[in-house]
Amino acid sequence: MNQKNNFVLRHLSDLQPDLWWLDSDPLEPEARSSLIGDVGADLCVVGAGYTGLWTALIAKERDPGRSVVVVEQYETGAGASGRNGGFCSASLTHGFNNGMNRFADEMALIEEMGRENLDQIEETVARYGIECDFERTGELRVAVEPWQLDDMVEEARLRNEFGDHVEVLSREEAQSRIHSPIYHGAIFDPDGTALVDPARLVWGLERACLSLGVTIYENSKVVRLEDVESGVRVHTPYGAVTAAKVALATNVFPSLVRSARKYVVPVFDYQLVTEPLTAAQLESIGWSGREGVSDAGNQFHYYRLTRDNCILWGGYDAIYNFRGKVQRDYDFNAETYATLAGHFLKTFPQLAGIKFTHGWGGAIDTCTRFSPFWGTAHGGRVAYVMGFTGLGVGATRFGAQTVLDLLDGLDTPRTRLKMVRRKPLPFPPEPLRWVFIRLTQASIRRADDNQGRRNLWLRLLDRLGLGFDS
Repeated sequence: MNQKNNFVLRHLSDLQPDLWWLDSDPLEPEARSSLIGDVGADLCVVGAGYTGLWTALIAKERDPGRSVVVVEQYETGAGASGRNGGFCSASLTHGFNNGMNRFADEMALIEEMGRENLDQIEETVARYGIECDFERTGELRVAVEPWQLDDMVEEARLRNEFGDHVEVLSREEAQSRIHSPIYHGAIFDPDGTALVDPARLVWGLERACLSLGVTIYENSKVVRLEDVESGVRVHTPYGAVTAAKVALATNVFPSLVRSARKYVVPVFDYQLVTEPLTAAQLESIGWSGREGVSDAGNQFHYYRLTRDNCILWGGYDAIYNFRGKVQRDYDFNAETYATLAGHFLKTFPQLAGIKFTHGWGGAIDTCTRFSPFWGTAHGGRVAYVMGFTGLGVGATRFGAQTVLDLLDGLDTPRTRLKMVRRKPLPFPPEPLRWVFIRLTQASIRRADDNQGRRNLWLRLLDRLGLGFDS
C-alpha cells in the first residue's frame, strides 16, 4: 500500500458500519405489531417508507372517513427512506437538466408543481409538529472542473424563466460560501432544497398517519395480490388485507406487479459521516449558509452539514450487482469508502486528520429516465410509483398524490402529464442488463475524465432517449 493511500485510510480507522441517523435517537418510535388474521380496508398501502406514508396521510386528509391500512415487510423507514442524505428537493425529475431532456414541453408546469410540493411538505412538517430538523437552506451545485461550467448560464436562464430563482456564481463567489480549492463556480438555488433528518421525517410521517387513524402493520411481508369480488386481497404470511384499492410503495424491492419489474434495477449508494467539526474546522471551511451541495460531474457527490455539524458525504459510485442482487452484506463497501474519503480530502484538504465515524449504504431504485414513473394493474384497483433514483425525499409526496389520483379515477394536471402517462424504456434481461449497465458506467467515467465529452455509446443512448448522465 503506498503512502498516499495509507494517509487516506487513516481517516477511516474509527469507522463503524452503522447508520448515523439511527444512532441512539430518542425519537425512534416503538415497533408496530405484525398483521395476524384478516382485516378489511378501503385502501391498503404496501410499504411504510416515504411513498407509502405520504399516500396514507394524503388519503386520510382527502377523505377522513376512508379506512387505510399500511403493511410493511420490515419496520417503518427500513429502506431508502431512513438512510438517505436528507436532501428534500423541489425537483420532480432528478434535476432540471434531466427533466428538460425528457419533458421539455412540460417542464414549466413540472417545475411549478415541484415548488408547490416542497412548500406543502414544509407546511405538513409544521402542522403535524414533525421534529426532523427541516432547514430550507437551498443547494449549491458546484463545478469542480472548468467544463462543468459550460451549460450553467443557459440552465439558470431557463430555470428562472420557468419560475425558479437561481444564480450562477463565479469561482470567487462559490469559494466564499464554502472554502474548497477545487470549486470553479456554481449554480445556487436558494429555496429549491430543504435539508432534513430522513429517519426523523419518516417517523414523523408515521406518527401523523397514526394520529388520523391509519393502521400500520410491521414485519408483515406481502407475498401476493389476489383479485376478489370486493377488491384485492393483499396476502401476508399470517394474514391478509382485503381492500377496495391498493397502493404499492415498494420501490427497490421486487414489485408485486411483475410487469413493472423490468423498468427498475437496484444500485447501491454509499455515505460517510465525519466526527463533529470543531469551531476552528468550521471556520476553515466557511459554509455559514449550511447549503446542501452536489457537484456537477456525471458521477457526482452530495454533501451537507448535520445538526451536530458533522459532514455527511456520499454518492459517486453507483454499484449494480449481477442479476440485481440486494443483500444486507452489500450495505458496507470498504473500497467505496476509501474512494469517498479520498475525494473528501481533495475537496477539503484543510480537514486532513478528521475521522469518519459512520459508513453505510443501500439500494436505490433506478430506472432509465432517472425519475419516477407510475402504472396501474388489476383493473385499475392497484396503482404504483417507483424509480425515484435517490432523489425521492420530496418527490415521493408528489408520487403519492398521483397514485391516489389514479386510484380514485381523477383527471388532474398531474395525471395529464406525459411524465405520468408514459413509462421509461425497460432494461434488457440478464446478462445483457449487466453488460449494458457496466458499459454505460465505464463510458460515464471516461466522459468525466475527458472534459465531459460523451463517446459513441453515450451518444447512442442519448438518441434513444435514455440519456444516461448521472
